[in-house]
Amino acid sequence: MSEQVTILVSDQVVRQAATVASQTHRRVEDVLAEWLESRVSDLPVEALSDSEVLRLTHLQLSDDQQSALSELLERNSENRLDEQDRRHLDEMMRVYEQGLLRKAQALRVAVQRGLIEPLQA
Repeated sequence: MSEQVTILVSDQVVRQAATVASQTHRRVEDVLAEWLESRVSDLPVEALSDSEVLRLTHLQLSDDQQSALSELLERNSENRLDEQDRRHLDEMMRVYEQGLLRKAQALRVAVQRGLIEPLQA
């Protein structure tokens, strides 16, 4: 469930969101909503409900995020990134790494709670 709200943000935040939106072919509003959601999502995994923990065990980048990250990584390997692209790649890698960490934490908590079986190597 979502609710539409109006907020006032700085010009710098709008510029950064507009850059990300342009590079990922999304609306500025969607980028800002994602950023806000990610901040709320930073609660300790141990404090989440069983259903939220299980949801995190399946966490993945969106198709748009994966596509943008792949493109940036390819362009980076070809030394074709400008400074703005490098910043965007750094941000995308931060999001990716944080997601992996949250997913790993959720898997640990889910096993501890008996929600899923331990993963076998």
